Amino acid sequence: MKVGFAVQQDNGIESTVYNHFGSAPAFIIVDTAQVGSATVNNRDQHHEHGACNPIAALGGNTVDAIVVGGIGGGALMKLNSQGIRVFRAMEETVKANLGLLIEGKLPEMMMQHTCGGHQGGCGHH
Repeated sequence: MKVGFAVQQDNGIESTVYNHFGSAPAFIIVDTAQVGSATVNNRDQHHEHGACNPIAALGGNTVDAIVVGGIGGGALMKLNSQGIRVFRAMEETVKANLGLLIEGKLPEMMMQHTCGGHQGGCGHH
């Protein structure tokens, strides 16, 4: 399984999970089958609010799931339409959240959990 984690900066699996998908500076992509990771800079970081292109943000990399602190409704719908599940981070690091994901202990993000805007509408800010 390939899992993308929105992060502030690349510290490998010790990276801190970022609080918002669309504005994350980078993504750590972990391949659980290969026990390895790669870093991808967010190629859509400076998009207009509500116009996030999550596939472009991931640089075209294919993932099965995303783990993040928060996400807008548009990005969630676009990811879900590609068969990508989105989970809310419950711990600080990629490593800790990956363990919880593998154990089935991360909550899946639904529309009622998404950000209403960057001006205080996000519950994770």
